Amino acid sequence: EVQLVESGGGLVQPGGSLRLSCAASGFTFSNYAMSWVRQAPGKGLEWVSGINSGGGSISYADSVKGRFTISRDNAKNTLYLQMNSLKPEDTAVYYCGKFRGSSCNGDWDYWGQGTQVTVSS
Repeated sequence: EVQLVESGGGLVQPGGSLRLSCAASGFTFSNYAMSWVRQAPGKGLEWVSGINSGGGSISYADSVKGRFTISRDNAKNTLYLQMNSLKPEDTAVYYCGKFRGSSCNGDWDYWGQGTQVTVSS
């Protein structure tokens, strides 16, 4: 079955960096668009970034543009989110999700358990 496992979260000081990973299995990873969303304490889900199946089409939320970089390694069935210049408002649980097709539209059909990112001095 489809499985998505996020890792790489933790505690970091403002201005620091983290790299999140999402290990995918149970489907042909290279055929599907993927995304990252996050949920801050007491807040709803916020779109962070998306990447199409081939990695050539990428989008970011305005709040993270210029600081975060999404990428994928289709040979390793892994999605990444490099987060630099982290701010306290980036504190959230970060989830990776799989789309039903090759482009970042519509709803996720699967998602992972999430990984906690805490940015605090």
